[in-house]
Order: sequence, then C-alpha cells, then structure tokens
Amino acid sequence: MAGTAESTVFPAGREQDVADVDLPATTPPGAEELIITENSALGIYEAVLGGEIVAGVIYSKAVNRVALLATSVFPAFRGKGIPAKLLIGVLEKLRAQGATVTISCPFAAEFVGAHPEYADVLGLAVPATAL
Repeated sequence: MAGTAESTVFPAGREQDVADVDLPATTPPGAEELIITENSALGIYEAVLGGEIVAGVIYSKAVNRVALLATSVFPAFRGKGIPAKLLIGVLEKLRAQGATVTISCPFAAEFVGAHPEYADVLGLAVPATAL
C-alpha cells in the first residue's frame, strides 16, 4: 500500500459497507481466502484478496494498545463483506497478541457492538470527534 494514489486506502464513512456489520464472524465455505497483513511502516492492517490489496484498517500503536482509526475498502470490492472479514482478522490477531483495542472508527465501533465476542479485546472507546 505504499506511495501511489492507486495503492492507497482512503478512509471513508461507515456507510461504505454498513450492511456488513451484521455478518457472522466466520467465513462461509468456498469463499476466497482473505489474507490480513500488517504494514507497520504505514500503520495499516491490509486485506489481500487474490494477491491484491483490497482494504485496510488504519491504526496507531503504543506499547500493547492499538487504536483502530479508520476502515476503508477500494470501491470495486465494496458490498462483499470485506470490511467485516478484515476486522475479524485484525481483532483475532490483536487478541492473540494480548493487545487492548481502542476504536474510533465508526464502522469498527458498530461492528464490535454487533459482535460481543470481541468485548474482551476492547479498551476505552475514543469518540472520533476527540481525535
């Protein structure tokens, strides 16, 4: 996701894939595998599908606390449940690392509100207006 406008994920409002919030926290059988990678140089968890970066979660990290700031999906990949799958992957990775997550991204906040199975990973929420 380095450098060019074509490879940069731009944050968007929660309306971009708001229907994805209620997706189950599992991947259906036969679905193409979404690979989650961490681009620590840019502070983005990236979703890779078929070798192509399709979405990202911008984050900030301090010691063992990670703030999820914004979630975005490239337009051609919207409406396919990618942001929910990306957040599932990110939250699972952070849980495994023992990290505490703070959310200021509206989509991520709505997603974890609909999925109480991730409550153990959450720390204090920060309203987007406070950033």
